[in-house]
Amino acid sequence: MNPIYLFFAEGTEEVEALAVVDIVRRAGLPIQIVSVTGDLLVKSSHDVHIKADVLFEDADLENASLFVLPGGLPGAYNLYEHAGLRKAIQKRYDAGEPLAAICAAPLVYGRMGLLKGLKATCYPGFDKELEGAEYTGKLVEQDGQFITGKGPAAVFEFAYAIVTKLAGEEKVQALKDGMLYSELVK
Repeated sequence: MNPIYLFFAEGTEEVEALAVVDIVRRAGLPIQIVSVTGDLLVKSSHDVHIKADVLFEDADLENASLFVLPGGLPGAYNLYEHAGLRKAIQKRYDAGEPLAAICAAPLVYGRMGLLKGLKATCYPGFDKELEGAEYTGKLVEQDGQFITGKGPAAVFEFAYAIVTKLAGEEKVQALKDGMLYSELVK
């Protein structure tokens, strides 16, 4: 399977990024943290320095199975401002490939006009950035080629939705059982 790319900018919400990476790796799926800053060491929204796996300019974006955008401020805005990332997203969108974003990061897809006519969720208050989308306020929303998540508390459900899309429900149930998530949510 081609890798999942999770894009990391200055000010990215570390919980939304690292929990997704952890859960996806537990599922046995390849995922790489891609720095859009030009440096492998990136400062998160809560001043945690995260070492990315690869720089944006070195990532093989043509062969990704999924793009993931974690939220956080100013991380979501910094992701949107990266012209190369927007171009890569547009190319995936045009090809009908899956895209995911959580918290404030769905604003990237919204500002690009990619969510028009679709259901989407995001952190409350950022729904105004989801141009033409129907904001649902759910923890996780899947519509068309998009998976969107509401915020930090939704990160488990968001990551499980990603694994379900790429590896199936049976893999996710085994993951939930192994992580004791099934005991939490009965």
